[in-house]
Amino acid sequence: ASKKRTLRTLFRPAALPSPVISETSPSQKKLLAYHRDKEQQEMINQLLIDRALEVYYITMDETDKDETAPPVTELPSTVRKYFFADYLFLKKCVQSNPMVPIQQQWLRSMLTMVPQSLMEGKDRELLTEDLLKEIVRDYEKSMQRCVLRRALIKPDIKELDKLEEEAPLPLLPLGLDFSSTWRNSYIKAKKQIISTLQILHPTMKTLLDFGYTAFFNFLVVDFSSSRLKGPVDCRSFKTDASLSCSKAEDEIMSTWYQRVIDHFTQSEALDGVKLDQLESFYNCVAVLMSNQLKELLQRTTEVFVKLFDPEDRRHLPLFKMDLTFDENRMEFYPSLQDLEEAILFVVDCIGQTLQNIQTIRAWLTGGTATLDAELPAHTVQWAKSTLKKSIRDNLEGPKEHFKGYVESYGWLVDGTAEERINRFVAEQSSFDEYT
Repeated sequence: ASKKRTLRTLFRPAALPSPVISETSPSQKKLLAYHRDKEQQEMINQLLIDRALEVYYITMDETDKDETAPPVTELPSTVRKYFFADYLFLKKCVQSNPMVPIQQQWLRSMLTMVPQSLMEGKDRELLTEDLLKEIVRDYEKSMQRCVLRRALIKPDIKELDKLEEEAPLPLLPLGLDFSSTWRNSYIKAKKQIISTLQILHPTMKTLLDFGYTAFFNFLVVDFSSSRLKGPVDCRSFKTDASLSCSKAEDEIMSTWYQRVIDHFTQSEALDGVKLDQLESFYNCVAVLMSNQLKELLQRTTEVFVKLFDPEDRRHLPLFKMDLTFDENRMEFYPSLQDLEEAILFVVDCIGQTLQNIQTIRAWLTGGTATLDAELPAHTVQWAKSTLKKSIRDNLEGPKEHFKGYVESYGWLVDGTAEERINRFVAEQSSFDEYT
């Protein structure tokens, strides 16, 4: 059988009006003529529509291979109106059909994913009901739109686009898979993290406690009370810094480090650590101890730099400076450059402290590896540049004092006075002129 659609298969034959047999009056003839003209016009319009549709569908059948049927927009306006009314009628029929309701087990499955603590209380129950109702509404709306788009092909008519302003169907986010829940993968990842992330081991918490107890109020070098002792020369200042760093290192080794060693001599320190995880465990211990030592050295450096803040001179150290005269030249001793070097020496002394402490693994196995406790380069650079600026600002007073001496008495030592005396002696003057 041929699949071609014709007027006979698509549309019923047009019904012609029945002839008028009875005699009529002139008024009735006029009225019947009007109705006859109207019915003939409707018949002609119907025939035009039927013929246009036949041509349209036959063209569609003939172009099935390349799928390039003529668009509806090229049909006459009368035909487009027919498509418009027909589509709205069919759409209403589809929408009136009952939709498959959402399964209750789906809703119960959604509720099982919500923690029980978030569902307790009267307000939470009402919120849960509202959320379920919203889910049902969205489901029914989406199902209705999907069925409609699968059952009907929307004709390309501008008037229809204005009438139906529907947003496009939501698309699944790219890269996300909702075929299975995330809870199982989350639990698996959490267990893996707990078993491999060594920082969560109880021993690490113990090390943090040891470090906080030993270092929270401790400084490697503390010159905060130096001003109360009076002026100090640069050599003594450098010596005090070296002795303080050495003493602090001995104290740390005998207290903090010894407590850490004692803890690792106990079997509880390695509870739950597998043999293949020992290396990563001890690496974590080394990093934690290194960070504690670096924090101590960095905090000591910051406190020392703050002592020389020009805007807060309450703890500014006092230095003994002599104004000397040697070889016809006046100058400070030690020089201003030596003073700056002595102050910067303290930063280097702090950075060289605690640099030879063995790692726990090396101590247990007799190795030579040491903890990385070196001050970061940016911290050292910041400390020295800040101190140089502070020293220049604080030495403005001594420089002005020195300048006043040179202006007032420099002529006595730079040869000017001696030249004037020799010139005076060489002159031949009278007694009155000498006096």
